[in-house]
Amino acid sequence: MNGPTPKPLKASELNDWLNDNTDLTVVDVREQQELVIAPFPHPVKHLPLSDAENWMESIDDVLPNGGSIVVLCHAGVRSWNFGCWLLENRPSLDVWNLEGGIDAWSVVVDPAVPRY
Repeated sequence: MNGPTPKPLKASELNDWLNDNTDLTVVDVREQQELVIAPFPHPVKHLPLSDAENWMESIDDVLPNGGSIVVLCHAGVRSWNFGCWLLENRPSLDVWNLEGGIDAWSVVVDPAVPRY
């Protein structure tokens, strides 16, 4: 991969950031049916990748210019790809990828979040 890539973030580190009220935006790129099964237990911007044609043009209006952006999906692959795309288009952003996605969050931080 050429160009900037998102920085890796462990589930426990994200939990610390959320508990410390760090200035961040969490972007969940999973599909709606995945959110129904295992919702992330904090506010997120939901940008499903299958719906990209509907939000791609307005991404600058959806995401803030400051603070950190944490991207997540089921296992961390789709969100990493989204993070790479985001950094290609807005290299000044501080983008982090949740390693292991919502599945790692469930295992490490919050077992109340169902695994699928």
